[in-house]
Amino acid sequence: MFRTFKATDNCRARESGAANLAAFMCAGLMAAMTLSGCDHKEAHHEEEKEAESQLVLTKPIKRDTVISRDYVCQIHSCRNIEIRALERGYLEVVSVKEGQLLNEGDLMFSILPRVYTAVVKRAEAEAQVARVEYENTKRLLESDVVSDKELTMAKAKLDQKMAEVNLSQTHLGFTTIKAPFSGLMDRLRLRNGSLVEVGDLLTTLSDNSEMWIYFNVPESDYLEYASQVQPEENKKVSLVMANGKMFDQKGRINVIEGEFNNKTGTIPFRADFPNPKRLLRHGETGNIRMERTVKNALLVPQKATAEFDDERYVYVVGKDDVIKQVKLDVLEELEDLYVVKPSAGVTDQDRIIFEGQRQAHDGDKAHDYRFEETKDAYANLKLRAQ
Repeated sequence: MFRTFKATDNCRARESGAANLAAFMCAGLMAAMTLSGCDHKEAHHEEEKEAESQLVLTKPIKRDTVISRDYVCQIHSCRNIEIRALERGYLEVVSVKEGQLLNEGDLMFSILPRVYTAVVKRAEAEAQVARVEYENTKRLLESDVVSDKELTMAKAKLDQKMAEVNLSQTHLGFTTIKAPFSGLMDRLRLRNGSLVEVGDLLTTLSDNSEMWIYFNVPESDYLEYASQVQPEENKKVSLVMANGKMFDQKGRINVIEGEFNNKTGTIPFRADFPNPKRLLRHGETGNIRMERTVKNALLVPQKATAEFDDERYVYVVGKDDVIKQVKLDVLEELEDLYVVKPSAGVTDQDRIIFEGQRQAHDGDKAHDYRFEETKDAYANLKLRAQ
């Protein structure tokens, strides 16, 4: 029994030793892996740091560029009128429906015409009497029974009665309202049986075959547009509708109004758009987009510039690798680019710092840099060009 217990203790001792050895080896392996991971992270960090500190150079580009500007606009029908009652009475007939497309001459409303019909008949009867009197007086004059003065009086009375006939017929005509042109009708303001006074609004009618779109242009943009003869292409404009989509027809600037608004410093322009599908309607809003092409525009990426005291600068690396800070004369601002005025400091042949401006200082010498071709540097920038 004693030997049995001793053998068992020896077995346990061997097992414990093996377990301790395995644990020691595992701990060593993990420590080695940890050290290796730290070395790898430190190396990767050093690479990133080195990449961040390295300057990336490229060149400005010169190309024909489209400059666009958007202006808030109001859309109007080329003809939009109010249909109002011209006579007093009860609205007897309403021959149209709200939103109906009408043709010129279609009957729209009829105001109870009985009184005006009676007035016309009375005026016609009185005119007939006056005509008979005139004819009798004329025959008597030929027989030297009456004087020329009496014939003149009879003729004047006949003319007066005929004028009353025309006036009564005109009033009778006002009781029937027809569409003065083809267009889209708005909602009804009065219903059958309503008592109508002279001047009461019945509805409105819009001719939407062509739309007149008004937008306000700042004085500086107006001077730029009006100071030179514009080619036909520059008079064409686009319409961005309220849903953000582009209208499928092009418009043309046809009118520049005569006066500036001194409070806003703007002047109204009018562009005319065909509307064959009648998609646009009176009262809509949107944005007019004007575009013009700048020939051989010098473009500099916005990310390559820095701003100091509300001025834009770029770092130019000369042939001797000396960094020079150059002020830019920005002509236009695009989404990712600036259109700048060519100068002695910046041309399309100069090398500019595209990335790493924080490490650049005026007068320093660029040691660690790489040059990136413009096709690669500008690959992800939005260029509006033709």
